[in-house]
Amino acid sequence: MNAFLEIHRQEAGYRPIHDRIHDFGEVEQTLSTRERQAQASRCMDCGVPFCHWACPLGNKAPEWNDALSKGDWELAYRLLSTTNPFPEFTGRICPALCEKACVLNRYNHEPTTNREDECAIIEMAFREGYIQPQTPKRNGKRVAIVGSGPAGLAAANDLNRMGYTVTIFEKKESAGGLLRYGIPNFKLNKAIIDRRLQLMEQEGIQLRYGEEINCDENFAKQYDAVVIATGTSTARDLKIAGRELKGVHFALELLSQQNRALAGMEFTKDQRITAKGKDVLVIGGGDTGSDCIGTAHRQGCKNVTQIEIMPRPVEGPDDPQNPWPNWPRTLKTTSSHEEGCTRRWNINTLEFLGKDGRLTGVRVQEIDWIPNPDGGRPLMVEKGEPEIIKAELVLLAMGFLKPQHPQYLDNVFVCGDAANGASLVVRALASGRQTAVKVDQYLSK
Repeated sequence: MNAFLEIHRQEAGYRPIHDRIHDFGEVEQTLSTRERQAQASRCMDCGVPFCHWACPLGNKAPEWNDALSKGDWELAYRLLSTTNPFPEFTGRICPALCEKACVLNRYNHEPTTNREDECAIIEMAFREGYIQPQTPKRNGKRVAIVGSGPAGLAAANDLNRMGYTVTIFEKKESAGGLLRYGIPNFKLNKAIIDRRLQLMEQEGIQLRYGEEINCDENFAKQYDAVVIATGTSTARDLKIAGRELKGVHFALELLSQQNRALAGMEFTKDQRITAKGKDVLVIGGGDTGSDCIGTAHRQGCKNVTQIEIMPRPVEGPDDPQNPWPNWPRTLKTTSSHEEGCTRRWNINTLEFLGKDGRLTGVRVQEIDWIPNPDGGRPLMVEKGEPEIIKAELVLLAMGFLKPQHPQYLDNVFVCGDAANGASLVVRALASGRQTAVKVDQYLSK
């Protein structure tokens, strides 16, 4: 078989729009076992695997794709799990940096389907029982993990298997961080998180919920080491006139409440944030904004507009500013965008408008960016006249502020978004694993 010369890239694709917008089930479909193995066979096993270079976890895609292509699913799982602790998460929500760095992406823009392959591998591993609880020999030392997002879970998983007695403290009612409270169920079914948590508890990790920990000296001295993995909790705000109007919310207020409602939590009519029957405006052009669009559709919105203050990205697949194998900053159209959305760029938000305390619209203005004569960030200049976008619900999805930390004791380590600011789940996993190694080195001295 001549693999990539004869077999084209085939993605599983999404459920039909008219079907998926009526529920919160995962939108992505799956290929058959035979089709998945054929896709894995397209991997070239490059002499210099740029996929490995691009992946923050250092996933060895050529190795497990080779095993998968030969039908050895168990070996593929063993190889994948050496670098990736939770392929069931990245296999669903990772933007797949490895695929953009794939040599086939350079060759014909048909990279190997690494993300879908790894999701298929881990699901087969759970189905076939390749994954069984491990019972590591304990070394007598105790580690506390504060925060249960991807970084905290990755650090806990590795430290537990090294023999440390690990306790995870989570201030919310369930573990997962943004995996549970930020990412919609139509991208990541929460049963996937629960399945992994059950395995981690079977392996001896203790999970304590509803406990907000102050990582002061008194707490740190109770453990041999403490890992802070509390993420980025402060969303970037838009402090303009009318911000207090009812109907203006942070994106995570909507997303986390919707996920909680699907989990069975009840809210009063006044508490409930809903897009039902409303004109919705999403401010911010990233993935969080996209998640708001998909959620608004499923709640029954009238329409959705998404605005972004930065210029429209270049049309792909290549980005002259970031040539292969770097990540191309090209226009991204998500499954949520496909469901219906007016998208606009170079739009500055001036004022929230309302009547009787309720939001009715947003005054915006088109702008341009010009080079700064002094260098540095370009300058924003007005273009045209202000206009009003009708909206009864505004969702602020403009990113998060990097957390600031006090000086901690030597046995306290910070990882993930708490250390580096908001980023990708795969980078949080990598940071958690790297921090586990640092903790082990510190406690082994």
